[in-house]
Amino acid sequence: MAPIDNTPVDPNAPVQKKPISYKNLLLGATLNMFEVSTLGQPFEVIKTQLAANRGQSLKTALSTIYSRGGVLGFYQGLIPWAWIEASTKGAVLLFTASEFEYLARSAGASPFLGGIIGGMGGGIAQAYTTMGFCTFMKTVEVTRHKSGAKESTFKIAADIFKKEGIAGINKGVNAVAVRQCTNWASRFGITRFAQESIIKARYGEAHDAHLRATAIDKAFASIIGGALSCWNQPIEVIRVEMQSQVKAADRPEKMTIASTTKYIYQHNGIKGFYRGALPRIGLGMWQTLCMVALGDYFRAFFGTK
Repeated sequence: MAPIDNTPVDPNAPVQKKPISYKNLLLGATLNMFEVSTLGQPFEVIKTQLAANRGQSLKTALSTIYSRGGVLGFYQGLIPWAWIEASTKGAVLLFTASEFEYLARSAGASPFLGGIIGGMGGGIAQAYTTMGFCTFMKTVEVTRHKSGAKESTFKIAADIFKKEGIAGINKGVNAVAVRQCTNWASRFGITRFAQESIIKARYGEAHDAHLRATAIDKAFASIIGGALSCWNQPIEVIRVEMQSQVKAADRPEKMTIASTTKYIYQHNGIKGFYRGALPRIGLGMWQTLCMVALGDYFRAFFGTK
């Protein structure tokens, strides 16, 4: 068997023509399953709890989550919804982002612009292929308790599907698409920019500077990219409210992005759009570390980058 080429890739080198690599589907699914099964789901549950219950403090939210099953409460919705979402969206993200980034770099785009284009393509693709339904069901899982619902999430999904069809169980998918597009455009783009800046600062303009970059350099760049990508938290709060099972007398029957934005502002003001920002920063850092830094490493390792 031929040895694996584990040579680091210089992002400024000319982009070579390559066949489409379907290994990225499996790699993306594996990395996203690892991400969500470790720190990802606890961060997701905390930010959803705060975004749906905007009057709660972080301490109250943590206590509420813990009351729903102890430590396992922080993994609520992991099986099956988060696993279904992770295995599908991770595959779609890494595959689509890799192809879009490759096409952009082939056309002469910088690593920064190529990262943005790849992230946008991957984010939109995963939102409309798999994430609409899965994020809806995860939000149902976290918010159904406050609504007094005793049914399982499967029963709730079946009732919504019977009443509203596919549109009902994909409620908020447009908000998800906006979030994912801006999320991954920021994460890939800012990470590539941070990586270039770190390498230039540490190794100067040497021709082999990129080859000398360490895993720590790339991990730190991903952490920066993940943290700074959370500027779009208002979109996430709108998405959670659209999918929430929490009932209120004056809550609009038809929750569009516009009507949901108005509803949140009337009840919570500007601050309401930033509820759950802290755990989301943690989630963004962890997701970007897994999907960008580890994704780059394993794509280079398996020769699919």
